[in-house]
Amino acid sequence: MTLKSRALSKAQGTQGAAFKYDLLTALGAYACAGDKHRQRLIIRLIVLITARYDWRADMLTTGQREIAVLWSVDERTVKRVMANYRDLGWLVLKRPAARGRVACYGLGIDAILSDSRGSWEHVGVDFVDRLSGPKLEPASDKIVPFPPAEVQRGPWGRICEHWSRMDPATHLSWIAPLRCEGVIDGRLFLLAPSGFHAVYLRTHHLGLLEHYASREISGFGGVEVRGP
Repeated sequence: MTLKSRALSKAQGTQGAAFKYDLLTALGAYACAGDKHRQRLIIRLIVLITARYDWRADMLTTGQREIAVLWSVDERTVKRVMANYRDLGWLVLKRPAARGRVACYGLGIDAILSDSRGSWEHVGVDFVDRLSGPKLEPASDKIVPFPPAEVQRGPWGRICEHWSRMDPATHLSWIAPLRCEGVIDGRLFLLAPSGFHAVYLRTHHLGLLEHYASREISGFGGVEVRGP
């Protein structure tokens, strides 16, 4: 699962309809907690998702002119706002526009969930539990933590620093224990303290990890997480 997160798989599965409402609710709650600029940004995204996004194919293929009409703005505004979504990771460019063909985007669900997390509790405890997923409590012999690591530097250090600010609990449990083995041809190699840890990370957090890494690594080519 490189670009399709666990969340996207959930949206396409048997509980997909409920998850779609939860995702839109998370965006709405995040908008309500922000200023008028954030509210406008999110309202436009919600309208675009509900009107034009294909959940099953993870595709948004709508031209700027059509989006401008949908949002009641000019095409220059559309261009600026779409660039903002890409910078935030809320939309992921899958295919650039070309002559006679509009750009194709995927939905950055992991980034949306990460950015909106602080507003989930405004909806309710049950909502937080649903979006957080099952709380796994592996047996003590499943995870063998590494000794405290020295301060990370370079791209991996910046990824860790950003993650620790956005989601301290997840960073402490699942990101901080990783060891960076280096970057080769744009690909980030990470060593987990156990096989269980590596599998859990690939299943639940790989999409967001790749999103953060793509911002820090030139010519980014993916993330590989392995156990000892």
